[in-house]
Amino acid sequence: PVFHVGFIAKIKKVCECVCMHCGKLLLDEHNELMRQALAIKDSKKRFAAIWTLCKTKMVCETDVPSENDPTQLVSRGGCGNTQPTIRKDGLKLVGSWKKDRATGDADEPELRVLSTEEILNIFKHISVKDFTSLGFNEVFSRPEWMILTCLPVPPPPVRPSISFNESQRGEDDLTFKLADILKANISLETLEHNGAPHHAIEEAESLLQFHVATYMDNDIAGQPQALQKSGRPVKSIRARLKGKEGRIRGNLMGKRVDFSARTVISGDPNLEL
Repeated sequence: PVFHVGFIAKIKKVCECVCMHCGKLLLDEHNELMRQALAIKDSKKRFAAIWTLCKTKMVCETDVPSENDPTQLVSRGGCGNTQPTIRKDGLKLVGSWKKDRATGDADEPELRVLSTEEILNIFKHISVKDFTSLGFNEVFSRPEWMILTCLPVPPPPVRPSISFNESQRGEDDLTFKLADILKANISLETLEHNGAPHHAIEEAESLLQFHVATYMDNDIAGQPQALQKSGRPVKSIRARLKGKEGRIRGNLMGKRVDFSARTVISGDPNLEL
């Protein structure tokens, strides 16, 4: 699995709202501020409010049943694990866990790259109630869908090949990019199958992530552009759609047509309204 490049910031925020071990929301309606946030109707504003409250929470609280009252209901049901501080590093998410003071090395936090597989697993464990509270929808937008496990391939009319002469054909940028993704995926599979060392697998994973990201958007801030053999940047899907020369404004909204002249007819400024 790889991150969808358009959702990396959102994935980071969801990771900061839920426990990175059991997938439960870090706060619930027993917290007064959280109760107010959950009452917000607009899902986007509700998510922002919940994230603001949860991002500072560093422990997934658990309820210890009282020995004196065995009938006491356990309401929170968290796992009691410490939560990491998450930061975005290029196309990766890095978690840093504060060590326990009892162990004596409280100054040195444990740093680790959060793998996409790990995050996908956590997102799958988020309950429907919790992700609906976060503003997701059970039918149309589940949190685990922000992580790609399969990639739709556009048909040839979207990426037509150009024939120079009888023998030579030139392929579209997207076709080359899809070939790169396929090669990276096969090499990653081979490494895993042969039991390659962890760092080699991690490198292959980040290469696959880079190819999938630049296939969709080749203008990511702080990320090198994917280039063709000629040194020209690859034209990504986003570049084809956005802007004045893009598919929407350039080809669909204002087409050039035959047998039509331009005119400058406008309303008379002196007309009585």
